[in-house]
Amino acid sequence: QAQLVESGGGLVQPGGSLRLSCAASRSISSAYVMGWFRQAPGKQRELVATITGGGVTIYASSVKGRFTISRDNAKNTVYLQMNSLKPEDTAVYYCYAPLPGYNYWGQGTQVTVSS
Repeated sequence: QAQLVESGGGLVQPGGSLRLSCAASRSISSAYVMGWFRQAPGKQRELVATITGGGVTIYASSVKGRFTISRDNAKNTVYLQMNSLKPEDTAVYYCYAPLPGYNYWGQGTQVTVSS
């Protein structure tokens, strides 16, 4: 089936780390680019990072140097390693894959940075 399933979210203290995973169906994982967005309450959904099949990455300025996006084509999975987390990173994180004719989104995973 064509779907994206995120996992790895949770509660973490400032300065801590989390690793998010996005498991994709094979048809979706063939996308030229995949990425992560996030949305906090009352704010617009924003791009966090993207990665091409060839490993070229783009990061939002707010996460550059702290987050790393990676892609394992054999496992049909995209990852987001988040280090040095800040309270302002608190949001629902969504995996994203734009394919011809349809934009696929995961269900979202909550990341909360507090205390």
